[in-house]
Amino acid sequence: MYTLVYSINNEQNPETVYINLTNSCTNSCIFCLRTQKDDVCGKEMWHDDDYNLEDIIEQFQSYLPSAREVVFCGYGEPFLRKEMMKSFCKYLRTNYPEIKIRVNTNGHANAIYKTNIADEFKGLIDSVSISLNASSEEQYNEICKPKISNAYEAMKDFASACKKAGMDLSMSVVTGFDKIHNIDIEQCEKIAKSLGAKFRNREFITNGY
Repeated sequence: MYTLVYSINNEQNPETVYINLTNSCTNSCIFCLRTQKDDVCGKEMWHDDDYNLEDIIEQFQSYLPSAREVVFCGYGEPFLRKEMMKSFCKYLRTNYPEIKIRVNTNGHANAIYKTNIADEFKGLIDSVSISLNASSEEQYNEICKPKISNAYEAMKDFASACKKAGMDLSMSVVTGFDKIHNIDIEQCEKIAKSLGAKFRNREFITNGY
């Protein structure tokens, strides 16, 4: 079985556990780790989505009892498998209500499904981190290469929806991945704060984790 659940720093007793739901994504970001390597901390990340909820649960249980937070984040956009994510969130809420749940996302969910996905996950997700990545639509399209139209505005709209749904909201940019793209960090932070989000500047890690 391929990697559905993994940790980054402490394999024996990790407090943060990551869920690799899918390799599909509506962005093709030029800095994305998956364009550089096939693994995270030595664990193969590519798979074909051919698994079920029990497979996630089985892998997750090997990280108990140390897990304190679950983060949906892997080699794809987790909301593309929203029903699987919802099922695992419900499993966690029922069996491990003390564990916090976060989703790292490109923010395209509402645009993909043409409905308010944030409301669907109200009470299931504690926090969401959305990839802002640029201070303008033009630069966003250049860096993230989205496969959906109006992706930049859709991403910001989703951020607002998550905030309204009571989720703890963060927005981030990645910097330092090349010498060509100069991202206006100050303007990005203003955009994030205007949407009620915390802001994080993530320095690019060569070769990832």
